[in-house]
Amino acid sequence: MAYDREKDLICDNLDVNENGHLTINGADVTELAKEYGTPLYVMDEDRLRERCRTYLDSALDAFDGKARILLASKAASFKRIYEIADDEGLCTDVVSCGEIYTAMKAGFPLEKAYFHSNNKTDADIAFAIDNGVGYFVVDQREELESIDRIAGEKGKKQEILLRITPGIDPHTQAAIATGKVDSKFGTAIETGQAEEITKLALSLPNISLVGFHCHVGSQVFDSDVFLRAADIMLDFIADMYAKTGFLAEQLDLGGGYGVRYLSTQPHIDIADNIREVAACVKAKCEELNIEMPVICFEPGRSIVADAGLTVYTAGSVKKIPGYINYVSVDGSMADNVRYAMYESPYTVVPADNMFAERDLTASVVGRCCESGDIIQKDVCLPSSTTRGSIIAVLTTGAYNYSMASNYNRLTRPPIVMIKDGQPYVAVRRETLDDIIACDL
Repeated sequence: MAYDREKDLICDNLDVNENGHLTINGADVTELAKEYGTPLYVMDEDRLRERCRTYLDSALDAFDGKARILLASKAASFKRIYEIADDEGLCTDVVSCGEIYTAMKAGFPLEKAYFHSNNKTDADIAFAIDNGVGYFVVDQREELESIDRIAGEKGKKQEILLRITPGIDPHTQAAIATGKVDSKFGTAIETGQAEEITKLALSLPNISLVGFHCHVGSQVFDSDVFLRAADIMLDFIADMYAKTGFLAEQLDLGGGYGVRYLSTQPHIDIADNIREVAACVKAKCEELNIEMPVICFEPGRSIVADAGLTVYTAGSVKKIPGYINYVSVDGSMADNVRYAMYESPYTVVPADNMFAERDLTASVVGRCCESGDIIQKDVCLPSSTTRGSIIAVLTTGAYNYSMASNYNRLTRPPIVMIKDGQPYVAVRRETLDDIIACDL
């Protein structure tokens, strides 16, 4: 197999220079590996900003200014990304005190934060209220009653959205489908419980219900599930208006647009998809004779994924004639657990030798003491791959750093950002002292 630009450069911020080295936003990946070491997360700041602007500008235009874009923190949470999101006019969703604290320390205005999670503890709730989190996205009755109680003790009235389960199967990976009736998330319309929790929220003295939220799943490549969700949710909004007199000010349709991990996956035109959803929402509101709420989206993966890649140095190359070949790298499931969890596909390339013939098929595996520590199977690499070769895994900006661990007491990699072709460190590499920092 030879170098194939269409298969190898699945994102338009990637290229190959005259040395045959992979580049991202003009930066030579092999040189980055030399300067910063490996494993190494690299993220393209210019791509991040482009994605933020595409989402926000498209949504504001399509929904006549009645739109908000929330950066989904769980995809990638570190201080610099909140600074960028704030610069670009985005809100954010957060799912833990850790994400709230990171955003706060980055100077992100927490009144623009939406606090998710299906099981917020009393301590979580108190922390978020004390620090001025704008909205809670409430999952269940017990949480709603706890927020009311804690807000009352603090003399505050907390704005909330209720997370509603519309009963939609997005036909995506089971572990990332979240909109079905039997999901662990949200309160189902079909069972009558969504109506019950709405009426309860409206009755509580320290709660201000401003709208509803739903999320149906991730890695979807068209707007069908958003259209179905919008239709169901707007029917629910109209029904609650008729029964209670409450008309939702906000409808959050969640996130979930997919990204290209492989060249065989489609490109998504985010602006076109948002316009399609807007047309549906406007027509439905007219049919129901209700005012259109502010429409919120929560993109995470589709903002950060293809802004990132991970760089490794090869170690041992193990060939078992008649069976399988292994190329071990200095990273592992500790910095990319997604294959072990979901068998997630990735494009893997020889970053320091892009033009070489790919005549070795191997599993790229990590250094953890687990047979399941696999980065990707059936990768085509040059037969010259040896200890010291530089290997890049593409489209790793989403969930790789967020899900990284210290398994086997490995230190987590740094994040180097690229702006206008120039690198800078956004997150430093962990040290061995960091590993034992909490040990007594």
